[in-house]
Amino acid sequence: MKSTPTTQVLLALGVFLSAACQQQIARTAKPLKPPEQQTETRDLPANSSPNLKLVIDGATDQVGKTTGYDPSYQKIDYPNGDVPIETGVCSDVIVRAFRKAGIDLQKDLHEDLKGNFAAYPTRWGLKGADANIDHRRVPNLQTYFSRKGKSLSTGGSSETFLPGDIITWDLGLGGTEHIGMVVNVWYKPEQRYLIVHNIGAGTRMEDVLFAWKITGHYRYF
Repeated sequence: MKSTPTTQVLLALGVFLSAACQQQIARTAKPLKPPEQQTETRDLPANSSPNLKLVIDGATDQVGKTTGYDPSYQKIDYPNGDVPIETGVCSDVIVRAFRKAGIDLQKDLHEDLKGNFAAYPTRWGLKGADANIDHRRVPNLQTYFSRKGKSLSTGGSSETFLPGDIITWDLGLGGTEHIGMVVNVWYKPEQRYLIVHNIGAGTRMEDVLFAWKITGHYRYF
């Protein structure tokens, strides 16, 4: 078809609008973490477990790698099973971080749940353990950490929550639970540590410690 001046104008306008939309999306896209000038990475205590640094690094390494969120049930390997790193849910952030320290929460939680089924939540109508999903459910992680003696008070000021701590929240959406990890990146404007989590747009590092009601506080190391 022969290109007319009108067609050329329309094509040019289409390209312009497309570019403008892309620029607008780029300007409005939520950042993966706060600007560097607002943060500082703090050293961990000299007597910290080596695994503490590995776990924190395992969480922060996911920022920018996990760019999506998919809560669907998926069949995965066992042990050390995982969905693709590009996706996942909030609990996958914790599971992946712990694996950097050689701790497989999929296996450990599955074995504990299988041997102590009555101690775990039964809201999903399950009649037995399921290694594909058990470790990816926040209430199960809460139960596991509590059973292992890792539970701390959910109250207190921001100084109570230290790097490596695992936090759970009630999002206030009909009992929707969420989980994330405190990391050793200090947020200067609010004078507290940031959280690495995935609440639907991929893994991010954000100031959300007190964004929702805290329902669990766990320190594994």
